[in-house]
Amino acid sequence: MVSESTANSITRHLQELVLSSSDVEEFLGELARMSARSLSEPGDEILCGITLLRHRKAATVASSSPAAQAMDEIQYAFGDGPCMTASREQEAVHIEDLERDGRWPQYAATVRGHGFRSILALPFLLEGETRAALNLYSHRPGRFDDRATELACDFVHQTSMALRLAVRFAHSSDTAANLMASLETRTGIDVAVGIIMAQNRCSQVEAFELLKSASSARNIKLHAVAAGVVESLGQGPTRTHFEA
Repeated sequence: MVSESTANSITRHLQELVLSSSDVEEFLGELARMSARSLSEPGDEILCGITLLRHRKAATVASSSPAAQAMDEIQYAFGDGPCMTASREQEAVHIEDLERDGRWPQYAATVRGHGFRSILALPFLLEGETRAALNLYSHRPGRFDDRATELACDFVHQTSMALRLAVRFAHSSDTAANLMASLETRTGIDVAVGIIMAQNRCSQVEAFELLKSASSARNIKLHAVAAGVVESLGQGPTRTHFEA
């Protein structure tokens, strides 16, 4: 097992990493490098990749090095592999020796051609539909013995909470950005309706119908037509303002 002092050090570093990272991609990149450093030994470098699956599609791939990145991309090119399976099925996948493992034969042959012999993929414990896994590569067959696997499992357990926080922050940021975009669009349409009401001395309903008719006739999105109406006054685009 990882010592208590080491576990506490990892936890503190991950908490700092979540707070200092500007997005999930940056967090995952540093997490992959940290994983590789923690699990490697002198003269025996472990490569690390992290696959993040959202809606069953790879949303983010982070790696400890260009070589690790290349190994992950091989997996995506074939459409499946140990890390994608670990992410999707939420179970560990251990390939002790690529020369003797019969799963994903074309993928295994390609990775073996780059000199790698053993792979360990471990799922993170996340929430909702988001799935992720840590992918570890070694040039040595049998590299991930019981001790190395236990160390990697402890590391994944320690990092899962931090990754859940990072994914949650990303979701919140996406939601906020989508909400802001919706508000900006609604503001532009409302202003355009007001302009049409003033120019045509008509009701709000009639002005909105004129805007919709123009959108349909020109096959242009409603918000784009509204933006054109507003910008025709020469005052620039609309902006949504919030009181602090």
